[in-house]
Amino acid sequence: KGKITIRTSKVGEWCEIVIQDTGCGIPEELRDRIFEPFFTTKEVGRGTGQGLAIVHRVIVEKHGGRIHFESEVGKGTSFFIKIPLEVN
Repeated sequence: KGKITIRTSKVGEWCEIVIQDTGCGIPEELRDRIFEPFFTTKEVGRGTGQGLAIVHRVIVEKHGGRIHFESEVGKGTSFFIKIPLEVN
């Protein structure tokens, strides 16, 4: 029974979104690749590996934001997203 928690807040001129889960976590050897297009750990036919690549592109390239994560195997993962409140 996993749990997903989503929090939002205003931090200066940024909207911060934190998404945490109590899942299995991301192994160290995979962490550098999770935002790569077509990267997946799922078996063939079970995923395209596009989800996090698209998320990264939309947040960083389209909105000028930032995304990073922290993960602990066996405990879960937290994604930290910051999007500017105003576009220049």
